[in-house]
Amino acid sequence: MVRGVGGPPAPARTVDPGRFAEPGPESGGRGQAELPADGRTARAVRTRAAIVDALLDLLHAGDLQPTANRIADQAGISLRLIYHHFGDLESLFRAASAREAERLAVHVDDIDPALPVAERIDRIVAQRREVLELITPVRLASLAQEPFSEELRAARDALIVIGRQQVLDLFAAELDAVDPAVRPALEAALTTALAWGFWNDLRTAGYTMTDAELAMRHTVDALLRPA
Repeated sequence: MVRGVGGPPAPARTVDPGRFAEPGPESGGRGQAELPADGRTARAVRTRAAIVDALLDLLHAGDLQPTANRIADQAGISLRLIYHHFGDLESLFRAASAREAERLAVHVDDIDPALPVAERIDRIVAQRREVLELITPVRLASLAQEPFSEELRAARDALIVIGRQQVLDLFAAELDAVDPAVRPALEAALTTALAWGFWNDLRTAGYTMTDAELAMRHTVDALLRPA
């Protein structure tokens, strides 16, 4: 997801493995004793946010393996500040996952489960089109790191749980009406059809967003309203 975080800054703006250097004046370390504590805290919060937003902005722009150097440039800060505020990849992943969740939340509106099923399908598919396309760069960047990152796996699993629960709540009436013996399979098919993996498979195969959305809608409709 990001290269070059986890070691001290080295010459020629490269990063070597090892421990981080002690923070200096530019990072709000021992050279900033003259600043009020609340001023240091506020600046630290702003700097951490800038680093995380820079990482996510690079990912969304297509830079799926941004280096610490590029993150620092994007954030408009010194490279040393990244090492001061994020001592390892897991802490950066944790903060980035939380920030990405905040960004996604503004794109998720409540859908009334009392609406006609056709309208609920239209709304959830339209919403998933926007959200799943939005998270694709971050998901692609995370895939290579997830086997080695507890934080990324936890973020992925939390996203899956939230997405699954939204679908089960939205279509509870339809799910309650089916044979209990087939309900688990229907739930699995329905949540998978509205998940990122299905969307990414369609987009990777070359389908436009419009065509991928149509395929998702037809799939969900066929599952919930079989002929």
